[in-house]
Amino acid sequence: MLPILIRELVEKKHWLTEKEIMDYFAIGQCTPGVIAVNTATFTGRKMRGNIGGIVATLGIVTPSIILITVIAALLKGFADNVYVQDALAGIRVAVCVLMVNAIIKMVKEAVVDLPTLIMYIAVFIFSAFSGLSPIVFVIACAIAGILIKLVFKYKGREKK
Repeated sequence: MLPILIRELVEKKHWLTEKEIMDYFAIGQCTPGVIAVNTATFTGRKMRGNIGGIVATLGIVTPSIILITVIAALLKGFADNVYVQDALAGIRVAVCVLMVNAIIKMVKEAVVDLPTLIMYIAVFIFSAFSGLSPIVFVIACAIAGILIKLVFKYKGREKK
C-alpha cells in the first residue's frame, strides 16, 4: 500500500506532500489499525473535514473487506496448490521491491541534515537488534526532534 499511496496521493493527485504522507505514516505507526486506513482517514479529513475522513475510510475499507472475503473463500480450497504457493511467493518478492522503493523515497525526504541522519541510523540499529515497539522509536524521535529544534533556536539567539 505504501508505494500505491505515495504514487496516488502525492505524485498523481497532489492531495498530499511527501512530508505530509510521512507524517501520516508516523502517526499511523502509533495508532491502532492498518496504516493505509489511517492515511486515508487523515487525507479525507484534510480534503473535506470529518465527513471526508469517514468517506475515505469507508472507501478504502469496503473494497478490501469484499476482496479479502472472496480470496479467503477461494484460497481455502487452493492454499495447498503448488501454483498458488508459487504465485504468492512471486507476489511477496514484488511487494518487497515496491516497499524498498517507497522507503528510499521517504528516506530522501526525511533525512535532511546531520541530526536526522543520526536519528535514522540509531533507530535502524535499535529496531534491528531490539524488540522495542515502533511506538517507542516514534516517541523518542519526536522528543529528539523537539529538543534539537530548541537547541538550534537557542544557539541562533546567542549569535544575534
